[in-house]
Amino acid sequence: MARKPVAREAVLDAFESLLIEEGERAATLDAVARLAGVSKGGLLYHFPNKEAMISVLLERLDRLLAEDLVAMAAAPEGAAAFFIKSSVWADTPLDRVFVAATRLAEVAHQETLRRMAAVQAAWLELLAADVGPVMAKPVLYMGDGLYFNAMLARGPGGALAEVDTDVESLLVALERLRG
Repeated sequence: MARKPVAREAVLDAFESLLIEEGERAATLDAVARLAGVSKGGLLYHFPNKEAMISVLLERLDRLLAEDLVAMAAAPEGAAAFFIKSSVWADTPLDRVFVAATRLAEVAHQETLRRMAAVQAAWLELLAADVGPVMAKPVLYMGDGLYFNAMLARGPGGALAEVDTDVESLLVALERLRG
């Protein structure tokens, strides 16, 4: 398999960073090229327009989410516990692309909304197999709430001391839901 050009990945990483840090409106072609350290012509060589960057970013999202779903399905502690434990910002490639995609969803980018709905459905299916269909959505909301509240409290990156305690509390609540 041919290796992807380094500049292409740098451009995609810069686009992702701009989405995370400044939002969709700030992620212009000029801003992406500047952050990636390439000329605008170099950016356009790899991505003829912003929609092309979005498309490749969503492919990255799909790939990383598929890997996460496999791990979730195979988790010895169960899909629900895995989901809650992994619902904490760890600055992983999945975290970064997921937050970047949510920034696109905020502006109602239709393909992003469609893909986010598909992954939510896949998560719910795995959760339902673990805790039953009635409790699947509450567990999904636990993980979502944990993730987004941690993000609000500190933003992507820095540590938040309460997160470990919150995860443990949610795992205790999960066991009560199962019981």
